Amino acid sequence: MTPRRTDMSGFVTALVPMLSRSLAEEFNVFRVMHHGTHEKQLSNVFAWLLAADATHGLGDAFQRIFLERINADPLIDKQLPSTGYRVAQEVDTRRDEEAAGGQVGMDIADIVLSRQDAAVVIENYWTSDGHCHGYHRYLAHAVGRGRAAAVVLLCHRREAHRQRCGWEEAVVVTYAEVLGDLHAHVDRDPAWRRRHPDQFFFIQQMIRQFVEGPAAVNLDDQISFIKAMCETGESARYGYQAQDLAAQEFADLVAEHARRQMEDSRKTLAKAKTGLQGFARTTLTDQVNEKVERGQVQKVEANLKGIWQWCVVLHRADAQPTILLVFGPTAVVENESAPEPVSDPDYSRVFVTLKAAGQQGLKRIVQTDVSLEEAINGLSQDDDRLRDAVLAVTSGG
Repeated sequence: MTPRRTDMSGFVTALVPMLSRSLAEEFNVFRVMHHGTHEKQLSNVFAWLLAADATHGLGDAFQRIFLERINADPLIDKQLPSTGYRVAQEVDTRRDEEAAGGQVGMDIADIVLSRQDAAVVIENYWTSDGHCHGYHRYLAHAVGRGRAAAVVLLCHRREAHRQRCGWEEAVVVTYAEVLGDLHAHVDRDPAWRRRHPDQFFFIQQMIRQFVEGPAAVNLDDQISFIKAMCETGESARYGYQAQDLAAQEFADLVAEHARRQMEDSRKTLAKAKTGLQGFARTTLTDQVNEKVERGQVQKVEANLKGIWQWCVVLHRADAQPTILLVFGPTAVVENESAPEPVSDPDYSRVFVTLKAAGQQGLKRIVQTDVSLEEAINGLSQDDDRLRDAVLAVTSGG
């Protein structure tokens, strides 16, 4: 039975605060340090685990775990030795003549395990995707002179449809598989846990972050989730027999709607910026300059990047502090750094800030009554709310 489709976008919007509370409640060293958001960071951790002489004190246990997963794959027709590998990172897999000719750019494998008679070349990425690396070049590098060889996609999630251009022949090993095996291994070794409490804590944190995911929400949030499922026509999913499949399908659906909301919201921010910039150039500049003699607005810009891009800059004469019209994510950053931040800010509104001389440091911030929706739809020429906010923030500045 296919569940009734209602406002999935509204469901995702209601769900996000619930999920964010769950993420905030559980400490995890990887989350605190924003570690593991880039493949190089996780490659460093996996290379550490794979090195038999590393400080984890596990010896070659993780090599054995990893090779057992590889050898169990039906694509492997010749079993590889389970241990005895040297570990290297960021290895250029080009042949000598390719590198010498300069016609082929570097093709860097994240991790390479090698011994005289065998090698494993590993591409670590969030999904099972070769993402423009050369599978056949990786394989040729691994094979060398008659060695047993394997090319492995080490990833968080299997997505077979992404495996193209030879990568469909690669062995796929997920973080959950090898870290789950590692968890079982250390659980069976209380002596190692006693001797290596710091390493055990680190591995537990890694497993919780990349295998188990965020801790379950509390009972109130669980009930709120059930209520939202029932109210949005998604409750039929609880009746599916294949619960794992039902959960994955639902997660994919939520993720797709969340992705669309993220994309659409960026477009909305861009529209608000265009509207504010146009109003500042055609109307606000004249409104302000009619009221002040010193520090008149001379130039309007909107070319900042990154988290600062949701901003329209009003440059002033007489070396007076710069005025910024900020909103959305930029308003969050500005308010957090203000000497006297706006209490209980409404980020659906436009804010006006005053920068100290030299653009270093925020002097003042005020929240206006102008909404992002009004900025997008267009402010009238006789709307003086932004003018009044600018004059208020610059008074005594």
